[in-house]
Amino acid sequence: MAVKDKLTELFEQNRGKYLSGEEIAKTLGCSRNAVWKSVKGLQESGYKISAVTNKGYCLEEDTDVISETGIKKYLNDKSKELDIKVYRQLESTNLTLRDFANNGAGQGLVVISGEQTKGRGRLGRSFFSPSDTGLYMSILLRPEMIARDAVKITTAAAVSVAEAVEKVSSLETKIKWVNDIYLNNKKICGILTEASFNMEMGGLEYAVLGIGVNAYEPENGFPDDIKNVAGAVFTKRENDIRNRLAGEILNSFSKYYAELNDNTFYDGYKSRLMWIGEKINLISAGKSTPATLLDVDKDCRIICEYENGEKGLISSGEISIRKKAD
Repeated sequence: MAVKDKLTELFEQNRGKYLSGEEIAKTLGCSRNAVWKSVKGLQESGYKISAVTNKGYCLEEDTDVISETGIKKYLNDKSKELDIKVYRQLESTNLTLRDFANNGAGQGLVVISGEQTKGRGRLGRSFFSPSDTGLYMSILLRPEMIARDAVKITTAAAVSVAEAVEKVSSLETKIKWVNDIYLNNKKICGILTEASFNMEMGGLEYAVLGIGVNAYEPENGFPDDIKNVAGAVFTKRENDIRNRLAGEILNSFSKYYAELNDNTFYDGYKSRLMWIGEKINLISAGKSTPATLLDVDKDCRIICEYENGEKGLISSGEISIRKKAD
């Protein structure tokens, strides 16, 4: 492990506490000059580290920089075996993880970035992913399941994000079918599951689960095209919150993924689902069909009633829903 990585771990274990350069050098088995260079490198990466003569260095408690070490502090035993790779910037965590998957990476590899320059959303949309305000992560899965059951990955992830946000913020979340998390009537998270299929076996070769959470609103606000829809979990910077949020999402998802065939996520999904009993529009290929959302079944299909009184089951596919205007 490089000196910078060791120093990050040491600082994370001693947040808010001053450590002398001599003490750090002795602990890490390096020179004080190496400590100084590593501190400078961490500061350039966004870490708020104070340096005071005769006191040493201190990682300030309100620092919120995503790191592997920072995330691992919050992982439970089920999640500790995950292989986490953290980047400052990527085009897309899903694309990066797909490259790893195609080169033989195993299940449980997690790619996280503090920024995406070409973030991707469902139905070919882009996902706004600015620097230092969100959590953008992708998880590599190699499930034994048929293709049509892959939606369970997405819906289990939606419940996992909802639970994690509620745990770190003490606020109530809602889920918009299939994969969007809402807080205070604003979208704070999108989920995109992409799969590679094994044509011979009729199942999934692997799945890449992408999760993007708006932890904070960007300094200049959201772009005009999404500012009326997009929201954030927090209104101000919070101590180490993105590391904690990542850890809580991974803890929750690891549990539900291990029990995926038992649908243990279902009650949490249904209880948070938006617009049950309300009028919606089903949007597909530019066509809008009015209906009433009645329920969601165990296969995560919504049960709708059309204006002519007929009922139907709607699977995710290329369909999205909108609440019908009053």
